[in-house]
Order: sequence, then C-alpha cells, then structure tokens
Amino acid sequence: MAISVLLLLSGLAVILLAAEFFTNGIEAFGRHFSFSQAVVGSIFAAVGTALPETILPIVAIFMYGGASAKEIGVGAILGAPFMLSTLAFFVIGLTVTIASLMKKRRFELKVESHSIKRDLVFFLVMYSSAIALPIIGGKALLVPVSICLIAGYVFYAYLTFRGESAEMEHSEGMYAWRFICRLMPSRSGMMPPLPVILFQIAVSLTLMIKGAHTFVHSLGVISARFGMDPLIFALLLAPVATELPEKFNSVTWTWKGRDTLALGNVTGAMVFQSTFPVSVGLIYTDWNITGMALFSAVIAVVSALTVIASIAVKKSISPLAMLSGGVLYLVYAIVLLVR
Repeated sequence: MAISVLLLLSGLAVILLAAEFFTNGIEAFGRHFSFSQAVVGSIFAAVGTALPETILPIVAIFMYGGASAKEIGVGAILGAPFMLSTLAFFVIGLTVTIASLMKKRRFELKVESHSIKRDLVFFLVMYSSAIALPIIGGKALLVPVSICLIAGYVFYAYLTFRGESAEMEHSEGMYAWRFICRLMPSRSGMMPPLPVILFQIAVSLTLMIKGAHTFVHSLGVISARFGMDPLIFALLLAPVATELPEKFNSVTWTWKGRDTLALGNVTGAMVFQSTFPVSVGLIYTDWNITGMALFSAVIAVVSALTVIASIAVKKSISPLAMLSGGVLYLVYAIVLLVR
C-alpha cells in the first residue's frame, strides 16, 4: 500500500515537471517557426498532450478485442471530451481564482475569444453529430459520419493556421538550451536550434505519458484496496488521470498569464478528441451511446455552450463560466454514484 501511494505521488510529480518542460518547449517551437498562439495552443500542444487518453481506447479496441474491451474503449473515447469540458475548464477557472486572491493577476481571462469560440463551435458541431446522427439514422451513418469528422478536423486545422492570432510571447527561455549555454558559454545569446527543441518536447511528452500511466495504475491499486467499484473508477477517476497533461499545462500557462495558450490547449484537445478517436469508435465498435455515456456527452455539450454564451454576452470568457465545469462534473458524479 505504501509503495502504491509513493508511486502515485511520484507519477504526479513527474507529470507536473514534464508539463512545465513541455509547455516551455512548445513555446520555443512556436517562436522558431513564427506560429501564432492559437496554432501552438490549439493544435500542437493540444494534440501532443491528448496522446495518453487517445492511446488508451485504441489499445483497448484493437489489442484486446471482445465486447467488454470495446465498451471500455467507447467509455474512454467519450470520457476525454467530458473531462476536458468539465474538470479541465474548472482547473483553469480555479487557477485564475487562486492567482487573483494571491494578487498575482486579475480575476479575468485574457484570451483571443474568436479562436476559442472557433474551437468550441467545431467541437459542438462534430461531437453532437457523432452522438446524435447514429441515434437518428442508425448504423448506416457510422462510416459517413466518421469520414466527415476527419475532414472536419482538417478544415479546422486549416482555419486555425490561417486565422488571426497574436504571435508567441517571449518567455524566460528554453530550459534545455539554457543548460547547454551554461556548458558552452560561446553559444549564449543564440536561438535554440530545432533538434534541441524537438528533443526537449519529445522527452517531456514521453515522461508525461509515463507519469500518467503510473498515476492511473497506482490509483487503480489504491481504489481496489479500499473496495471501490471498478466501474466508478473507470468512469470517474481513470479519465481524470489521463487528462492530467492538459490540466497541468493549462495551469502552468494560466499562472503565467498566457490564457490563450492555456485555454486553447484544452479546447483544441476537445476538437481533436471529438474527431479522430470518435471516428475509431464509430467504425470499429457498435457505438451504442445510452445511459450514463449519453449523459456525459450531454454534459460536455452543456459546458461548452456555457463558455460560448459567456463569449456572446460579455465578449470575453468569465472565470465563473470555467468554474461551472466543476459543478457539472459534480452533478455527473452524484448521478453515477446514486443510480
């Protein structure tokens, strides 16, 4: 038991440290190619940190097989957008709240509203279509919908690259390059070369994935030790752990005041998770979305609509709208536990 707790804490520590190095490397990558904040946050950071929860359902569906494995895969596919739109939103709102109470920043989110709105609109259209159309039209629509989802993401990426967005802000410098410059002072003042940037991103991303898996496994052992229902663990706790990279990346960026990167990291991941993984579920599973699975999808949509409503009314995103994601997650947890 003590070893499991130690592994749990070490996995969390690895994720925190790796998230800091990953966001630092992604910023350097964006500056190297002169990419905008929207591209870096909603595309590169979002897809990179979405890998842990993307890999899990694919492994369950293709490597284990059987009806139960496919059900687990579908649950994981639906769990990712649900967690991102509830807990990830809540964590960003909570970070702003804590930082404002500590006089580190104002109680507001300074984001490029048009970029975040684009992410959420794409998410709502594609995710709602993936849930509703198969229910309405039956299995004949599974393949056509999956093709449309992939095409939709390609179009979304095109608009994000072409859309208006501010350039990357200068930060404290790339960690790996600063270390190299200490060993080789003659290189001080030079821009970090691309191989060094990619090395830091790859190593930090690998450590994030490893840390997330260590956290999930240890959490599973501890929950079993205390007699927790495996179904409750699968629906409530495991997805939280696989979403930790997005959450901690967003905390890091939010604390530093880089709100467009922080929120784009989450909303961009929502778009990605509602297209590629969902397409796999549509084609290779029965995709029978009912009960609590359908309820989680409805909550994800409601949370996204709440943030869009904040943009429409205030022309900005209120931290309170982000905090409401935690309330929605709590509602889902209560319903799941008492059903």
